[in-house]
Amino acid sequence: MEDTHETADLARQTRDSVSALARRMRQERPSHGLGLTSTSVLSHLVRTGPLSPKELATREGVQPQSLTRQLAALEERGLITRRPHEHDRRQVIVEITEVGRQLVETDRQMRDQWLAKAMAKRLTPVEREVLAAANKLLDLLSET
Repeated sequence: MEDTHETADLARQTRDSVSALARRMRQERPSHGLGLTSTSVLSHLVRTGPLSPKELATREGVQPQSLTRQLAALEERGLITRRPHEHDRRQVIVEITEVGRQLVETDRQMRDQWLAKAMAKRLTPVEREVLAAANKLLDLLSET
């Protein structure tokens, strides 16, 4: 029974730590005027390539109709393009533009630089090795 309590405590501590780091990373995001959903959509398109609005919505965990406004705003800013699906002209494919790709890359570089500096300043080499091992475990936990 003690193991269950220890695991529950570890789960709470991990959630709190990951949430605090995520909040801090959001603070380091450049002021490009995009919300989290729009930024996440662009990141998905960088990682996966072109997707349909339905596929994007599934990856975001929202209804396709919920993305309509974000996609229109991203297209208006020149960050994405929409084109007809090759096989089904009733469907649309969303693709990131080079401007959108550069925005995502700049966003990532700025946050990576902040995090690397924080790690170098606050963690010993041994602690950084422990963090590398913990990252693998966090990746394992995040798999669905």
